[in-house]
Amino acid sequence: MTLVLDAMGSDQYPDPEIRAAIDFSNQFGEEILLVGNEEVVKPKLDAAAGDKSKVRLVHAPDILEMWDKPVENAKKKPDNSMAVGLKLVKSGEGQAFISAGNTGGIMFNALRVLGRLPGVQRPALTALFPVKGGHCVVLDIGANADCRPEFLVQFAIMGSIYAEKTLKLSNPRVGLLSNGEEAGKGNQLIKDTYHLLESCGINYIGNVESKEVFSGQTDVVVTDGFTGNIFLKSSEAVAKLITDTLKEELMSSLQTKIGALLAKPAFKAIKKMMDPRETGAAPLLGIDGLVFVGHGRSDSRALTSALKVAYNSVQADLLSSLRDGIQDKLSAISTPESGS
Repeated sequence: MTLVLDAMGSDQYPDPEIRAAIDFSNQFGEEILLVGNEEVVKPKLDAAAGDKSKVRLVHAPDILEMWDKPVENAKKKPDNSMAVGLKLVKSGEGQAFISAGNTGGIMFNALRVLGRLPGVQRPALTALFPVKGGHCVVLDIGANADCRPEFLVQFAIMGSIYAEKTLKLSNPRVGLLSNGEEAGKGNQLIKDTYHLLESCGINYIGNVESKEVFSGQTDVVVTDGFTGNIFLKSSEAVAKLITDTLKEELMSSLQTKIGALLAKPAFKAIKKMMDPRETGAAPLLGIDGLVFVGHGRSDSRALTSALKVAYNSVQADLLSSLRDGIQDKLSAISTPESGS
């Protein structure tokens, strides 16, 4: 297996990417193609500690920065590290592409180089939320602010397949995020999507509220990218507020400090569960290739986790399952004809 890592993606590029590539290749014995500007990356790669025999640098002269306009600057910089890396996947030299760069840039380059899976009109950015009893797949979390019912149906099918292949869930439960559980609840998009999902051959359990998500009552949650992004960021903010407040209170007196010391293993487990570096990257489902998007603030630990997520997806033959599953499920329903 060969994985392709964008060396110019994170806010602190290329240092976290170099460290992650070395650590992952040493741990798993797989080749990493590190794509970036040789003048920037090579001196740091040469100076880095560890066995680098399975890390190969591929030159990409252009850099698509976080502040760049995705479409305009990607066209001006055709040899940016994202485009070069995705072409390696397109040619079969790599099996998955990982970047912590500009999300819009990754989306544009992925669509331009790899295209969409047959039957998919919009790719969906996908996240794993920590919930009671494990994780929940949530999509879309920001790739598509405006959606039509047929987009959400496609998201649901892809999310169900992803949960089955990566979380090892048989017949995962799929819910539609709404402001109430009843069939008539929600805005017009939710109402129009509700009955389409009933006939697409997945284990659709109906509308779910956010409280049901975190209580572990569903395995996959489908929403538009605008709502999903707010849901994600609000959840992260609440989690940070709770942990910060708890830390302050536990350090406020000798008595609470003793209690914190006794409860340290429990707090450590919770911290690990809520740490986004444990997941590392979100798959961009619907692209005709395996593409994973990390956060710009990713450090080497987060990027190593992202490489593991990509590795497991290749091992699970996720792309073939998506190709076959989407066609199979979409053939069971009739959605309105629409352009891309």
